[in-house]
Amino acid sequence: MTPGFPVCPCAGGRTLDGAANAQHAHPMSAAQTSDIRQTEKPIGFWKCWAMSAGVMIGSGVFLLPAVLAPYGSISFLGWLLTSMGAIVIALTLGRLAGRTSESGGFYVYVRDAFGELAGFAVGWSYWLSIVFAIAAISVAFAGYLGALIPQLAGNNLLQGVVAAVMIWLITGINIRGVAEAAVTQLIMTVLKIIPLLMIVGLGLAVGDASNIPEFNPQGIPAYKALAASALLTMWAFVGIEAGVVAAEDVRDASRTIPRAVITATLSVAVLYIAATAAVMLLVPPAQLAVSEAPFSAAATQFGAWGPPMIAIGALISTAGSLNGNIFLGGQMAMAAARDGAAPSGLSFRNAGGAPSRALLMSSGFATALIVLNYADGLVAAFTFLIAMSTLATLLPYALSALAELRFSIGKAKPWAMIAIIALAYSLIAMAGAGLTTLFWGAVLIVAGLPVFYFSKRGNAKNA
Repeated sequence: MTPGFPVCPCAGGRTLDGAANAQHAHPMSAAQTSDIRQTEKPIGFWKCWAMSAGVMIGSGVFLLPAVLAPYGSISFLGWLLTSMGAIVIALTLGRLAGRTSESGGFYVYVRDAFGELAGFAVGWSYWLSIVFAIAAISVAFAGYLGALIPQLAGNNLLQGVVAAVMIWLITGINIRGVAEAAVTQLIMTVLKIIPLLMIVGLGLAVGDASNIPEFNPQGIPAYKALAASALLTMWAFVGIEAGVVAAEDVRDASRTIPRAVITATLSVAVLYIAATAAVMLLVPPAQLAVSEAPFSAAATQFGAWGPPMIAIGALISTAGSLNGNIFLGGQMAMAAARDGAAPSGLSFRNAGGAPSRALLMSSGFATALIVLNYADGLVAAFTFLIAMSTLATLLPYALSALAELRFSIGKAKPWAMIAIIALAYSLIAMAGAGLTTLFWGAVLIVAGLPVFYFSKRGNAKNA
């Protein structure tokens, strides 16, 4: 079938591309044709919701209760602060998404507000963040698999091979088509939420309130403890934007995307806070602070099958987040190539609507990152990769907030204020990344400028 054109059931299989069947012509209004085209798009509300929710709920949530334990129950205020920042960013992105049905997300919003070069800088930064995230999440997958297969634990080479194989298995699903990637994302998102909800229910049923740690056990200034816990939880919300990127494949995008992204952020925030509280109720503070698998420790109260269930849930969670990031990597590169800001070949879509060449490129770079970093071991590789990925995502958040501020200032004061808050939050989080991470982030963004220049030059010659 010709993309975008429905087949009339009595037209002998001919497509409604302007040529009517001589004997069975059925005129259709523009509105009817538009409705059918919208129906044919593979991503609706729940798949769009799953794209954002599924990318956010990845590897981080399974470790955060232990990471936050030393800060005590003040960490709940950190969760609330980060959740509020995430919701403000989601509102800003939803507002921007309501103005366009063009794929590209950050790249499109900033390009429309500040021009092609600014759009490319944001698109390049975000694409880098995705590549780093693909590598980091696949590393986390290999680590969780080591809990089920002891031979993998501590073996850098085998873990690197597992991480690379996982990248290419998920890439294969995405290359099959947009519909396959979206269905996979929805299924994995539902499956990963189930064990988290089970832990929440267990905490409510048998949790001990005396296990909740002190408010500020280290006795450090409250603002420092709050800032530290908020920065630690920021990684868990990276992925808010996942639902906005593939707008061209979303039904009624200008209406569906804002609702899906905001709903995803709210639901994930509630799930994160509830799951962290449940683990703290179930695991004594001294044990929690040194635990490498806090959810597994909490799940022991289910019996012998509890920890393996959590390990499998963590594997599904990381695989789902990996699927979403690989999907985004292809979409971002395709959007830039379509505008001539990246090599034109990356704009190619196969029969399933997937940007196959862009997917192959993104996954290839992620695999190279694993090879380059795995000599230092799993933890060191994961720490570096998530730091770079988070920073490279915060810049697009900040510039998208500036784009919304430019559109709304003087016209819609409440939305302008939301954009200012989102901008401030993004800048504060960027400052917390540290000078070394900021330096390498700046180097990588500058390194993208030759790509922009030579792509524009090469595409102009071929025009």
